[in-house]
Amino acid sequence: MNVQTLHAALDAARTEKGLSWRQLAKELGVSASTISRMANGLKPDVSAFAAMTTWLRMPAETFYVSSEGESAKGDPELVASLVPLLRARSDLSGDDVAYLEEVIGAAARRFRAERESRGH
Repeated sequence: MNVQTLHAALDAARTEKGLSWRQLAKELGVSASTISRMANGLKPDVSAFAAMTTWLRMPAETFYVSSEGESAKGDPELVASLVPLLRARSDLSGDDVAYLEEVIGAAARRFRAERESRGH
């Protein structure tokens, strides 16, 4: 699990909704210390993880990491950080958000591949 990406997605959505970390923890039904530990790279338990992804309205797979350290879907951290902000917009439908997620993910993967091919 990419804890940093999950924490960043929670932070983006929390900020968009004007919540404090304690308020977010209460909405999620988890302890504030669970979220605090995540900021230090420690993984939440399965039930907390499920509550977080449900609250974010993001599939759990978004935060899975392969053995190479890349997310299972191949989506970069950028996409996971942006999706909660996109979903919070009232002018975008669910289909719009899904489309933008795919477009941004594809562009970010291309940029990463180009950097890797240049040896950066």
